[in-house]
Amino acid sequence: MKHKVKVTVIDKKLYPELQAQYCADPNSGECPCYNVGDEFIFERDDLNDHFWHGGLNTLVKTNADPDTVAGGPKMPHCSEMWDAVSRYIYTGLQGGSIMRGWMKDENVMIACCSDGTRPVVFKIERIDYE
Repeated sequence: MKHKVKVTVIDKKLYPELQAQYCADPNSGECPCYNVGDEFIFERDDLNDHFWHGGLNTLVKTNADPDTVAGGPKMPHCSEMWDAVSRYIYTGLQGGSIMRGWMKDENVMIACCSDGTRPVVFKIERIDYE
């Protein structure tokens, strides 16, 4: 059995009152790195090792210009995203349970980046195949 991991952007939040109060640029706006609906596939096999390359070229679906999306052909994933979800990606690539006992499906996790004024919410799924 082999494993890959699919990551999907399922939501983006914006807290302008927090940006106004705390950010150097009080009008920073929403996250520029991801779009709702963006999908990424991580593989780790003889041909690819996306995990160790920061997810560069894992983007498989977007409604935006791929060159402007983190994880696309020009930018690795955002460090705040990577810090929040890389442990789940690594676990899934090894065939492990991503979140047994917490999620309905132990091969799925919902997580978000740690940008407190404009978090992005991700669905992480382990995909098993032969």
